[in-house]
Amino acid sequence: MYQVLRESISHFVSVRGLQYHVRQWGQGAPGSPPLVLAHGWMDVAASWQFVIDALSPAFAQNRTVLAPDWRGFGLTQGPPTDSYWMPDYLGDLDNLLTQLCPEQAVDLVGHSMGGNVVMLYAGSRPERIRRLINLEGFGMAATQATQAPARMTQWLDQLQGFQTGSSDLKPYPDANGVAQRLMKTNKRLAPDKAQWLATQWARPDASGQWHILGDAAHKVVNPYLFRVDETLELYRCITAPTLVVQASDGSLTQWWKGKYTKEEFEERLKAVPNLQKATIQDAGHMLHHDQAAALASLMEGFLS
Repeated sequence: MYQVLRESISHFVSVRGLQYHVRQWGQGAPGSPPLVLAHGWMDVAASWQFVIDALSPAFAQNRTVLAPDWRGFGLTQGPPTDSYWMPDYLGDLDNLLTQLCPEQAVDLVGHSMGGNVVMLYAGSRPERIRRLINLEGFGMAATQATQAPARMTQWLDQLQGFQTGSSDLKPYPDANGVAQRLMKTNKRLAPDKAQWLATQWARPDASGQWHILGDAAHKVVNPYLFRVDETLELYRCITAPTLVVQASDGSLTQWWKGKYTKEEFEERLKAVPNLQKATIQDAGHMLHHDQAAALASLMEGFLS
């Protein structure tokens, strides 16, 4: 199994009625900006461990690194709900930063869904962000008002399915089963990392079945349409230097199959005032697993 080089400690913070789990690595030098890491959909804060271990000693010793489990993921409880809303992640992040980093602008990094959250948050609270990194956070395909009736109907249908239990996440017989699932999704994931991640991504119940640490309600579609015009207005308000990192495998094209293109994403990025772009080679969407050392080096250079 993968051997952790830098151990994290856990905090639980009361956030908007939830007990939020936050991992912390290190205790930064006085005055150094905290580094806050936001994981993606169906992921957990521990997923950043490989990048943390790949940071240089000089960087790691001078930074406090914080990574929350989003609501309904990892060790953060979910609210009593049958669906989740994007603005709640921004509200949670704002509350967390107010409590944990009240007097400092932070360096903020987000992956996938977390990348989308940090971009929107940086446009909403620009003064709170010193530097911003978006890892494969593409946003969603553009929508039209004519799609609203079908989307609302889809949401209602999925709520009915959720109530009957058809949205439950599949359990696994043991941690190895979880590891195999992770490697099936990501062909580049090494077995030792998969075995370690499995113990962070899932937990056994009393009968020995392993369950993913993610609320099944996360799979219920959002009833409201994605509005590109609103997103661009938030992008225009970002004042922090921003780095957008993509993986060489082109996961955007693989997911959307022409419904949302890389060219559309690049056009949206033109709204960000102070933007740099980079590509991590030989990596897929989980680039923080595939090329942790290359990503750590890129992050250090930008954040320093």
